Amino acid sequence: MPYIHEKPDWPRFSWDAKVLSPALAAVRHKQGLLLGRMGTLGFDLQAEASLTVLTSDVVKSSAIEGESLNADEVRSSIARRLGLDTGGLPVAGRDVEGVVEMMLDATQHFAAPLTEDRLFGWHASLFPTARSGMRRITVGAWRPQEAGAMRVVSGPIGREKVHYEAPAAQRLEAEMSMFLDWFNAPSSIDPVLKAALAHFWFVTIHPFEDGNGRIARAIADMALARADGIKERFYSMSSQIEAERKDYYLRLEATQRGGLDITPWLEWFLGCLDRAIDGSQDTLSAVLYKARLWRWVNRNPINDRQRLVINRMLSGFKGHLTTSKYAKLTKCSQDTALRDIRELVQRGVLMQNPGGGRSTSYRLPDADSLGV
Repeated sequence: MPYIHEKPDWPRFSWDAKVLSPALAAVRHKQGLLLGRMGTLGFDLQAEASLTVLTSDVVKSSAIEGESLNADEVRSSIARRLGLDTGGLPVAGRDVEGVVEMMLDATQHFAAPLTEDRLFGWHASLFPTARSGMRRITVGAWRPQEAGAMRVVSGPIGREKVHYEAPAAQRLEAEMSMFLDWFNAPSSIDPVLKAALAHFWFVTIHPFEDGNGRIARAIADMALARADGIKERFYSMSSQIEAERKDYYLRLEATQRGGLDITPWLEWFLGCLDRAIDGSQDTLSAVLYKARLWRWVNRNPINDRQRLVINRMLSGFKGHLTTSKYAKLTKCSQDTALRDIRELVQRGVLMQNPGGGRSTSYRLPDADSLGV
């Protein structure tokens, strides 16, 4: 069976608008409610929510491809580029900086045209050493003919299963020219459907030797930012795709092996986006909790060590706080750590967990415990 890009009418996609209409209307309604709710918050809370979502988006988009990024480094890089506080966060490595640079260019400058040079820049940012693992690749250019067939495979060597084979290298100039003309042109297609179609179309062309999935998701985020009309991100499509990664790849493969009616892919994308917007409520709740906690803390001064630890506990801290963890984080003595912790406990900023002795640990108070 030929792949979708081998069909005579490629890329004349079609879909059943009646089938998609209820899901599209539901997603657009939820987008409006979320953006309206975020619009009632102050700038600081909006910035914090967007920073949290962008951090998750970058980390999860890489995780889909099996790459693990340090979330604190990602948050640090994004915060620095957006002019936000980076206190207590580590300096990001070049692998993180490149992914962040691409994602912020896509979402902060969503209205600018998507061009060949821009895509080449994104690709170069993803692979600053011109290597994918130990393998040297062509960077900042379409994959060359000498790279051979571009296949998506799984399984052990000698028993590989080919899930998909992309268009040959000599087709890429024409294929990408057609894609970019379509993406940049005014369209009667709903912007959310355009995001779904752009994602699928780009990853099906597979124009680079590596990084196609991450760039496809950045393009989708760019299109979704256009749909929202704002550069701040309050929901993460990549986070939801990572949570549904197995189904994501199955849907892609089925569509790439099917006909030009891509209704099932668009339907899945809308459902995934709907669930991503639902998931944003957890992010918003966390941001509002953080704001309430800091109002409680800032009624009286705290020292820099205490501020650093509280920030870390609010940003993906693993497990509960102990005296030794406090001392390690702040590079102070155990005695100093214990004094700082006791002061925070007395003020209700930290709560002691059941147990004592060497197993004594602490947590932040529940939202209902905060008197603000």
